[in-house]
Amino acid sequence: MNPLHLSNQLCFPFYAISKEISKRYRTILAPFNLTYPQYLVMLVLWEQDRIPLKAIGRRLQLDSGTLTPLLNKLIQSGYIEKARNELDERELVIKLTDAGHSLREQAASIPLQIQRVLGLTDDEYKRYKGMLDELSQKLNM
Repeated sequence: MNPLHLSNQLCFPFYAISKEISKRYRTILAPFNLTYPQYLVMLVLWEQDRIPLKAIGRRLQLDSGTLTPLLNKLIQSGYIEKARNELDERELVIKLTDAGHSLREQAASIPLQIQRVLGLTDDEYKRYKGMLDELSQKLNM
C-alpha cells in the first residue's frame, strides 16, 4: 500500500463529501435565503433561543471573526437580533425574531430533503451519522 496514494487518504473523502453536501444544501437553502453556515446558526437558535454569542461560537466551533458576519447577514434577513444580557451588559445575546421563529416551521423538512437527495435510507442515515459523531468526538478529545 502506497501511503501517499490519494485513494489511501482518509482526508480526501471528507473533503469531497463536504463539497458535495454543501452544494446540495445550497440548493435546498436558497428559498430560505440562507447559506449553510447561517443554517447552522439557526439550528442552534431553534434549539435554544436567547443564547450568548460566545455559546453559539463554541457550539459551532467558530471564532467571533467568522461568526459575526454570519450573524450580521441573519440580522439583515430579519431572522435574528442582538441584545445585551440583562444580567451582564458585557455579554451579547442572540435571539430569534418572529420571522426567525416562523422560519423554523418552514425549514422542518430540510433534514429529510437532504436524506433524500443523498439517497440514504433511514438506517443508512443513522449509521453514517453515528460513525461521524464518533469520529468527531475522538477528534475533540
